[in-house]
Amino acid sequence: MTDRQATPWRPYVERDVHVLLRHGEITSCEHIPWGSNYTFCVGLSFEGLSGLGVYKPRRGERPLWDFPDGTLYRREYAAFLVSRAIGWPFVPPTVIRDGPHGVGTVQLFIESQPPGSIRELQRTDDLDLARVAAFDIIANNADRKAGHLLRDPGGRLWAIDHGLCFNVPPKVRTVLLHFCGEPVPAAVLGELREFREDSARVDGLTAALAPVIDPDETALLYRRIDAIVEAGCYPTLSGYRNVPWPPF
Repeated sequence: MTDRQATPWRPYVERDVHVLLRHGEITSCEHIPWGSNYTFCVGLSFEGLSGLGVYKPRRGERPLWDFPDGTLYRREYAAFLVSRAIGWPFVPPTVIRDGPHGVGTVQLFIESQPPGSIRELQRTDDLDLARVAAFDIIANNADRKAGHLLRDPGGRLWAIDHGLCFNVPPKVRTVLLHFCGEPVPAAVLGELREFREDSARVDGLTAALAPVIDPDETALLYRRIDAIVEAGCYPTLSGYRNVPWPPF
C-alpha cells in the first residue's frame, strides 16, 4: 500500500493498513459463502487509502459447545496480538471495530493461494511453517486446516482463521502433525525465549490481551510457551483426535 493502491498483497506501510482497517469507511460488503460462520469481504476507503478486508461479525458466529458464545472474533484479534508480540508477523493485520452487522474483526485481505495438497506443508525445514506449528501449540489452535495457510504472490506465508484459539482445555487440531515430536528449530526457540525474557513485551501483551481473552487463558498461553521452550521439541499429538475435519 505504499503507492496507496488497493492491491492488498503489495508491500505496504503497516501504519497505513491499521489506519485503513480501523477508520476506513466500509464501501462494500459481500458475503463469503464458505465457512461455518458469517464472513464478509469489505471494501475500505480512508483519506486516499483503499483496500479490502475480511469482516467477521460477532453476530454471525455459530454457537459452539466448547467455546464461550460471542468470543471468536476476540480470539481472532488475540492471535494477531500474540503473533506480533513474539515477532511472527504471519497473522494479517487485524482490528476490532463496528461494521454493517455490528462489532467484529476486520482483517487485511491477502490475495493468495492455499496449498494444493497436504504434501506442500510437510517440509520440516521451512522456518515459517515451523513458527506456525509452534504458534498453534502455544495458542491451543483447534482448527489449523491446510486452507488456513496461504502464500501470497511474493511467496510470503500467511496464517488465517484463528477464532478457535486460547481455550483452557487442550484443543489443538492441526494438519501440521509431521512436526510432532521433532526438535523445534533453534531460531524458533530463540524467538520464543527472547520474548519470555523481555518483560516489557510480555507486560505489553498481557495488557493488550486483558480486554480480549480471559486471564486464565492468557496465563496458560505463557505456560505453553514455557513448556515448549523447556522441552525443545513439539509435543506428540494423536493422528486421530488432533486432526481437523475436513483437513482443508
